[in-house]
Amino acid sequence: MASPTKRSFRPNSPQLSAPTNPFTLADWRHTVAEHYAGVRALAGTDPVSAAAQFRSARARLMREHADSPIEPEARAAWDGPRWYPYDARFRVRGVIDTTAPRHTFEIALAADGMLRCTRVGHARFAMLGHEASLAMYWLGGYGGGLWLPFSDATSGTDTYGGGRYLYDTIKGADLGIVGADIVLDFNFAYNPSCAYDERWSCPLSPPENKLSFAITAGERLPFAH
Repeated sequence: MASPTKRSFRPNSPQLSAPTNPFTLADWRHTVAEHYAGVRALAGTDPVSAAAQFRSARARLMREHADSPIEPEARAAWDGPRWYPYDARFRVRGVIDTTAPRHTFEIALAADGMLRCTRVGHARFAMLGHEASLAMYWLGGYGGGLWLPFSDATSGTDTYGGGRYLYDTIKGADLGIVGADIVLDFNFAYNPSCAYDERWSCPLSPPENKLSFAITAGERLPFAH
């Protein structure tokens, strides 16, 4: 679940500012981590039910939480996130490959300044007859965290053009890594908050994580065209 990072500004200051309300933001992240803990416990035996639980929790959080990217006046009439039906073809186990040299770069985040990001490995997997690979990143800053975004052939048409997220361990948003094995269930792919409101600052998926085929699983564009 994407975490909001909407910021307040200090006039004429290049320094980064604190979130508008750091306490509600902390609660958002804590709640997301709790949701994923429940999902991980169920996903190994019943991924369909786990996905339904995840989607229901995400809709409730976005409808009720103070830091939702859905404007308060629009929440009562909002139907919740749009999803593809669960499709088992898009759940695979990948292998983490760390043989490639690490690469560090920066992503500009408007009010949040520059986000330092290091490619630390690749998740390699087979899907729909394709041999695929997605870079995995370590987000800099205190504590850090693993981040796995992607875009695909649906991006910009039926899904958010800036890509979607599979893993963001800063918020506990992950389905599990055991040794070199990683669960890649694209039915849990979700939009960053900026897909709903451009006032949020979100890192978008780097170009190297564009898959050539369509991932018709997970969260779709927020509003139907």
